[in-house]
Amino acid sequence: MEVYESKVKVYLLKDVKCEDIQIEICKIIDSALVKDDQWREFHNKNQFKNYCFDCPYPIPADKVYKSGQIYTFTVRTIDAKLANYLNQLLGNEYNSTIKCLTAEKRIIPKKFIEKIYSLTSVVIRDDLGYWKDKLSLKDFERRLKENLIKKYNNINNTKIDENFELYTSIEFKNKKPCPVKYKNIILLGDKISLNISDDKIAQEIAYMAIGTGIGDSNSRGNGFINYRYL
Repeated sequence: MEVYESKVKVYLLKDVKCEDIQIEICKIIDSALVKDDQWREFHNKNQFKNYCFDCPYPIPADKVYKSGQIYTFTVRTIDAKLANYLNQLLGNEYNSTIKCLTAEKRIIPKKFIEKIYSLTSVVIRDDLGYWKDKLSLKDFERRLKENLIKKYNNINNTKIDENFELYTSIEFKNKKPCPVKYKNIILLGDKISLNISDDKIAQEIAYMAIGTGIGDSNSRGNGFINYRYL
């Protein structure tokens, strides 16, 4: 498994509020995917997409991305073919809000991971609503780990023993839920930090998560993480 990362430089044609920027990045990525029959089918299918992206930076202090300014966002995936396709198309994609200028791809090296931490909100989707109103912390942690194991099993066509320590500690960085616009609703998420254990499978899953994101709705910009090597 390898994690591929593309840095996409974009020029904004309109002002965009920070609360709307993930939706706008979704649009530009989706428009690239639907230009090819294979990737259009991939986009429309209900499955793990195994890619994620962050919000463009620099993040504006007044919470409004400015028309006429250049920003950079990052797309990551563990799918080599998808990485090549997106890197090629996102170098030239545009719509009425965003014009992509360049895309540069690299492979994130495998090293011992000490910590992963979310840059965009981690969302655990539940029909009952925000997890803190319905689940215990133990249930939240279980759902988080189960989600990552399902991704790992799906990617590797295997079924691993789930009795292992994924992380040694979890820390919530937000004092109140982080709202995320999703279609016509608002999802609530969290910014979290995980100290990864030295277990071999835990390290493999943490590396995978750099490319897939953690939690749900990663292809909509949620659960994008950064990492710190030991």
